[in-house]
Amino acid sequence: MHSTIIEDYKKTLRLNDFQRSIIVGKLLGDGHLESGDKGKTYRLKIEHSIKQKEYVDWLYEQLRAWTRQAPKVHSRQVRLPRGTSAVYESYGFTTYAHSAFRFYAQQFYLKDGKKVIPKLIRKLLTPTALAIWYLDDGSFKSEHHRTFIIHSHGYQKKDLERVQNALENLGVRCSLHRQNRATGIYWRIYILSESAERFAQIVKEIISFVYSMNYKLGNTLPKE
Repeated sequence: MHSTIIEDYKKTLRLNDFQRSIIVGKLLGDGHLESGDKGKTYRLKIEHSIKQKEYVDWLYEQLRAWTRQAPKVHSRQVRLPRGTSAVYESYGFTTYAHSAFRFYAQQFYLKDGKKVIPKLIRKLLTPTALAIWYLDDGSFKSEHHRTFIIHSHGYQKKDLERVQNALENLGVRCSLHRQNRATGIYWRIYILSESAERFAQIVKEIISFVYSMNYKLGNTLPKE
């Protein structure tokens, strides 16, 4: 009986535009979708360090109707160099499995499960989605450079070239910086200094709700 009530409730759910932008931003960043019924429905999983609790709580409030349980703390032991270990605490939540997420799974994942930048990214990348992606994977360059980086290491250069085009649509110009590592070649998005102010204004729209993430903009926002 209980499961029937939940299924009936899920049928009433509809994503609004703001929620859709959050989902796009999370999938560009650290969020991921998982399916337990061969792709008929998907659930969105959001998990961050316990240090970003306020950010996760804010995300939960925006998606609260789509979840069954509030965020929880998860602890796991992490191996460190020289045979030592430490306890890592994460904090997150998972949405209901729902067919509304299937479109995003089709856009962001290949059949082998690898995440990619959607071909429709120019249409999907709203200012809110960009801000969420930056809060997940971005950093302030330095007080000297005063610009921003999105650490997009999981994506191929051809994927990120689509992002360049989408960012220009938002009035933000960027370049792609190559990083050579022992494990391979990686690319990250470097916001050009001429677009830094525009980019900061976009991100501030979300950070104004989550003050603990102020450091992502180099502590440029006043405290409440």
